[in-house]
Amino acid sequence: MITIFGLRLSGSLKSIHMAEMKDRAIPFTITSIYYILTVYFLMQIKELDPILGEVLAVITVAIVILTLVSFFWKMSAHMTGMGGLIAAVLVLGLKFPTFQPLYFLLGSLVLAGLVGTVRLYLDAHKPMEIYVGLIFGFVLCFVGFSWIWA
Repeated sequence: MITIFGLRLSGSLKSIHMAEMKDRAIPFTITSIYYILTVYFLMQIKELDPILGEVLAVITVAIVILTLVSFFWKMSAHMTGMGGLIAAVLVLGLKFPTFQPLYFLLGSLVLAGLVGTVRLYLDAHKPMEIYVGLIFGFVLCFVGFSWIWA
């Protein structure tokens, strides 16, 4: 967020809302670089559980792909994150029998519905951008997290 506000104050970014596709290029690229560097440095710290770096790597892949797509189309980053959250709850429920995901899953679905509705209400996205973002985040994170906890 500091980078986004810095870009806004410098005039490189018209609005922190990034309503247009061209407004997303620099902030999303910088965010991708931050995530890639964070994963790299986390993987270097042997004292940490490797799952932390692996989970962040899956999220980083989602952010990098979202950034690449953003050069051509305005997919919803909010809904990509919500799809990832739903996938995480579902995978944890499937892989760990002691984890009861029902209420977390229902909460995530309600939250995703609210976020998607608000994004549409604010006219920040078209319905297809919302749906594709949600499905993309869910599929990528479901596959990635399932692989981590295989």
